[in-house]
Amino acid sequence: MLVHKGRAYYFCSSHCQQQFSRTPEEYQNRVQAARITVGVMGSAELRGNEDTRILARTLGEEIAKRGLITITGACPGLPHQCALGARARGGLSVGISPALSLDEHIQRYHSPSDAFDVMIYTGSGLMGREVTNIRSSDMVIIVGGSSGTLGEFSIAYDEGKLIGVVKNSGGISDAIPTIVDRIDKDTGAELIYSSDPKALLDSLVHTYEQRHFRKPSCFCSENISQ
Repeated sequence: MLVHKGRAYYFCSSHCQQQFSRTPEEYQNRVQAARITVGVMGSAELRGNEDTRILARTLGEEIAKRGLITITGACPGLPHQCALGARARGGLSVGISPALSLDEHIQRYHSPSDAFDVMIYTGSGLMGREVTNIRSSDMVIIVGGSSGTLGEFSIAYDEGKLIGVVKNSGGISDAIPTIVDRIDKDTGAELIYSSDPKALLDSLVHTYEQRHFRKPSCFCSENISQ
């Protein structure tokens, strides 16, 4: 498997993959390839931390620069900042709302709608929406966060996702190493930590490309050769 301009290309052999790698522009439009989705889960409150706000916005910009799709819970706070960053860079941003409609999204959940190219109304409430967030994401990034983010992390970890953690962003993200030690359970999840959004995304994409695309969270069958 190879990631090129935010899309996942699968090959029948290493020879075909090497041939594509040499001249991707010759082949990229001749085969179908799905865009990779990055779910960003974090604090719905900014809590006045300007550095963390900038960190989240930069994360969104870096996702967009790679041609990846940003997915958030369409909530305010750090996920909103990430979605704004992605949109500012011309990236595609998807918001998965707990609400039944735009009116309920804004009036009941007091959540923004200005940063999203696509809004999906689950009608599942805050906790019900978390499962849709995680299962719609090829990889998940945790930035800051409180109890809701902990729930999203738990779902991602249990389902063997590739998970990036933004170090030094406060909240749950800083406690994840301890939480994982206490869980002491092999689910197939793989965690990557970095305080630099660019370095974190580089590592996530590389890991997904090299091995994690084979995990059960990506395929139901184990018969994947490349």
